[in-house]
Amino acid sequence: MRVTRAPAAVRRREVEGLRKFGLTDRDILDTVEVISYFNYINRVADALGIDPEPEMRQAFQRWRKHKAAELPRSKKEIRR
Repeated sequence: MRVTRAPAAVRRREVEGLRKFGLTDRDILDTVEVISYFNYINRVADALGIDPEPEMRQAFQRWRKHKAAELPRSKKEIRR
């Protein structure tokens, strides 16, 4: 998620952590490239007003419903 939201915030220790799980430099590069391309192409589609395919729209609606259930219901819950 950090590559998507704050790519400049990725630190060496995080990359080292991936290596500890057995990822090679090539694995890490491939992963970053796929994530980056996905982010890029979504922004292009959004900027051009391209509607997602019906199955993607349905998947997004399911995800949004699930996420909404996780959100705090009041300001008191936010402060906890």
